[in-house]
Amino acid sequence: MSLQPGDKAPDFTLPTDGDGTLTLSQLAGKKVVLYFYPKDDTSGCTAEACAFRDLSPEFSAAGAVIIGVSKDDVAAHDRFKKKHGLPFALASDAGRDVCERYGVWAEKSMYGRKYMGIERSTFLIDENGIIRGVWRKVKVGGHAAEVLKAVRALSSPPA
Repeated sequence: MSLQPGDKAPDFTLPTDGDGTLTLSQLAGKKVVLYFYPKDDTSGCTAEACAFRDLSPEFSAAGAVIIGVSKDDVAAHDRFKKKHGLPFALASDAGRDVCERYGVWAEKSMYGRKYMGIERSTFLIDENGIIRGVWRKVKVGGHAAEVLKAVRALSSPPA
């Protein structure tokens, strides 16, 4: 299944860092930046998380909540969040159900070896739970700024 802009975002409830839980539908009325990443504390994932961290005041000012999702357990999320001062929730999709529903569980290849894993992807969800932006096979450099631009465009009334 490949989610597209205009589709209803699949609802979910996942455990988060800090022994919390997060349910997407409970964020109705807020814009949500839902980003899927392969693994805590790896170079690309750390760069992506820190880019979202550095722009988090601007995302907040634009009325958006950031949520990171990977298969890592909440203990790994707790360590990753503390180490890098991440101000947003990290959700654990250990069973990969949410990854599959969002179409980010995919075949990957490294050094000629094929394996299944999370394809770095981001979804921008509006206040009504509708997907307004989809980024797949994300390249980390400049990505958070590009998503912020889309969030701000969503906030602006049409000219």
